[in-house]
Amino acid sequence: MSTALQKKKAVVSEVADNLSSAQAAVLAEYRGLTVSQLTELRKDAHSAGVYLKVVKNTLARLAVKDTDFACLDEHLVGPVIFSASDDPVAVAKVMSNFAKDNDTLKITAGAMNGDPLDVAGIVALSKLPGREELLATLVATMQAPIVKLVRTMNEVPTKAVRALSAVRDAKEAA
Repeated sequence: MSTALQKKKAVVSEVADNLSSAQAAVLAEYRGLTVSQLTELRKDAHSAGVYLKVVKNTLARLAVKDTDFACLDEHLVGPVIFSASDDPVAVAKVMSNFAKDNDTLKITAGAMNGDPLDVAGIVALSKLPGREELLATLVATMQAPIVKLVRTMNEVPTKAVRALSAVRDAKEAA
């Protein structure tokens, strides 16, 4: 087996492994991006936990075959950058925010849990709160009754101290 074929098989298995744990994937045409812009996109994706790879379309077709992302097969045309993540909002935010700042990156298609997404669906997904924001909201919601109980219980001795202070002030004034 030639080394070129081994490299291609490695790329296909790498993409397929990342897709097996992903919930969403986004395809974008990167024609016209400079190397520095592509590096910036990769940094943004890495910091958000998004898998990003420029893959030949024939290899990408082999990787998505028999997966939830098989619906992306028809969109693998031209120079395409492939992004996927287990957090659907993260992948949509990274790609949409970068496309907003750089007109040369054009989002072409996406998929989430086996369902195809158009560009409007990806943009709408990117506007949702992220996983960390949702967890923070959940913690705040769970913490609110406890905080309210503590404040209410603290109010009883506070009222007693205020009453005693008012009595003291009244005696001093008299």
